[in-house]
Amino acid sequence: MTETPLWRAVSALGTRDPATPLWRGVIVLRVTTLLFALGSFIVHYDGYANKWLAWTSFGLMTVWTIVSSVFYARPSSRWPWLVGVDLALTVALMFTSAWILTTAQFDANIPLITTVWAAVPPAAAGTRFGAVGGVLAGLVVSVVTGLVRWRFDVDVARDGFLLTASGFVIGLAATMARRSADALTRALRMEAATAERERLARSIHDSVLQVLARVRKRGAEFGGEAAELAKLAGEQEIALRALVTTEPTHPSENGTTDLRAALQLLATPSVQVSTPAGEVQLPEHVTSELVAVAREALSNVEKHAGEDAHAWVLLEDLGTEVVVSVRDDGPGIAPGVLERAAAEGHLGIAESIKGRVRDLGGSAALDTAPGQGTEWEVKVPVAARGKR
Repeated sequence: MTETPLWRAVSALGTRDPATPLWRGVIVLRVTTLLFALGSFIVHYDGYANKWLAWTSFGLMTVWTIVSSVFYARPSSRWPWLVGVDLALTVALMFTSAWILTTAQFDANIPLITTVWAAVPPAAAGTRFGAVGGVLAGLVVSVVTGLVRWRFDVDVARDGFLLTASGFVIGLAATMARRSADALTRALRMEAATAERERLARSIHDSVLQVLARVRKRGAEFGGEAAELAKLAGEQEIALRALVTTEPTHPSENGTTDLRAALQLLATPSVQVSTPAGEVQLPEHVTSELVAVAREALSNVEKHAGEDAHAWVLLEDLGTEVVVSVRDDGPGIAPGVLERAAAEGHLGIAESIKGRVRDLGGSAALDTAPGQGTEWEVKVPVAARGKR
C-alpha cells in the first residue's frame, strides 16, 4: 500500500501513548510534592525521634523521585510492575514514620515523613490502569495512613477521600484519552483505506475496467463463443467494480459489520443490489447469516429460474427492523410443490433460510406463483443489532 500522509498519521498514533500528558503531570506532581516534603522535613526535623532514619527515608524519596521520573517520561518503560513498585516503596516509607515521629508529634497531627509525596502512586496507577487502579491505589495509601497514625479520624478520612477521588478522576481521564485515540486511529484508518480504494478504482478504471468493457461490447457484437466471453467479461467487470467501491466489512470495536457493504458484493450482471445510502451496522454473526440467506436465495434462482433470469436484492433499514428482500423474474413455484417436498423429507433451501432467520429471532416469508417469479422477504428485529 502506498505510504500517504494519512497512513503516516495512523502509524504515528499507533505508536504514541495517549496518556503521555498525564504521565508528565505525574512527574511534575512528584517533584513538587517532594519539595513540599522537604519543607515539612526542615520544619519538623528537630522534633524527630530518629533523625538518621528520617534522613534515610527522605534520601530514598529523592532518589526514587529521580528514577521514577526518568522511567515515567519514556513510553517504553511505563511498565505495570513499576507502578506496583512505586506504590510498595511509598507504603514502606510511610511506615517508617512510626519510628521517626514522636508520640507528641503524632498527637499534634504532624505530617508523616512522606506527607503529600504519598499522593503520587494513586495518580500513577490511575494513569496506567484506569479508574479502578487509581481508586485501589488511593485506598491502599489511605489505609496505610490510618495504620501508621493508629487512628481513623476525620482528617484521615478526608485525605483518603481525596486520594481515591484523584485516582479515579485521573484514571477516568487516561481511559477516555486512550479510547479517543483508538477512535481517531480507526477513523483515520478508514479514511486512508477509502482514499487508497479510490486511487485503486481510478487506476483500475483507466486500465482493467476499460478493457473488460471493450471485450464485453465487442464480444456481444460478434456473437457465438465471443458472446460467451463477453458475458464473462461483464460479470468480472461488475465484480471488480464492487470490490474497489465497497467499504470493507471488517468488524468494528463493538463487533458489528456493515450489512449494506456485504450485500453489495453479491452484485452481478444478473443480480442488482439496492441498499440505503448509509451504513447498516449489525452484529457480525447477524450480518454473515443474512448474507448467507441472500446467497441461498440467489443460488435457488440460478438453479431453478434459468440462465436468463434476473434477481433483485433490496435492503431496508426501518429502524425497528431490518428487511432483506430477494426477488427474481423466473417462472415461480407451482402451488403444493413445497408442501410435497416437505412431506417427502426434502426440506431444501426454503427450510434452510427459515431456520437461519428463526435463529436470529426474525421471520422469513416466501411469495411465489406460477409465472410471477419468487420473492423472499426476511425481517430481523433491530434488537439483534446490539449496541451501536
